[in-house]
Amino acid sequence: MCADKEAFPEGKRGLDDMSNKELENLIVDDKHGIIYCYIPKAKLKHYTKFLFVRDPFVRLISAYREKFLMDNKNFYQNFGQKILRLYGNQPAPQLAEEAFSSGIRPSFYNFIQYLVDPRTEMKEPFQEHWRQMHRLCHPCLIKYDFVGHQETLQEDAEHILKTLMLEDNIKFPPPSENMTSSTSVLDWFKAVPLEDRRKLYKIYEKDFKLFGYKKPSELLDG
Repeated sequence: MCADKEAFPEGKRGLDDMSNKELENLIVDDKHGIIYCYIPKAKLKHYTKFLFVRDPFVRLISAYREKFLMDNKNFYQNFGQKILRLYGNQPAPQLAEEAFSSGIRPSFYNFIQYLVDPRTEMKEPFQEHWRQMHRLCHPCLIKYDFVGHQETLQEDAEHILKTLMLEDNIKFPPPSENMTSSTSVLDWFKAVPLEDRRKLYKIYEKDFKLFGYKKPSELLDG
């Protein structure tokens, strides 16, 4: 995938050409020599580098649930209000508290409309909670030692920590009980028209292919 220069034009660049802003998702642990998806460019080869990925559509559902179904004032003011105004066909109160008390929130379909609207990316890059994973972590430019999956978090985390001989120092928390499951994806997308599902897949297609997630044909073939 990374050798496909047409699909990944950034593959022609080097890390030295990238701004610090583009690398802000790299978290550096100098003590243990570990990078968690993230970093000062010249140090990379001296660190063990890893990231955890998630089914792209499940990740979007999780982002929607956390940022728009819960009373998140910041996300309402910065995103929810705009989404309601553009796609919700209902009033978008100025005050987040008023919206929450009235039960006014963007629907999941409104959120998808926002993502597939070309104007969204034209104005500014996706917010990090729904920005494509390959754009957050640059797997075609950074040679990661480990790529873990949210679906097998405990097993993958234990393997990484054991390999790094850190299993006695660091413990990964257990998965959240309300974690969005792949089996519920169909239910979430029932209200999303087929055309928009296909547009959404094109936006996240590189994440599906790079990180080994099967194309969700049951959502895209009608």
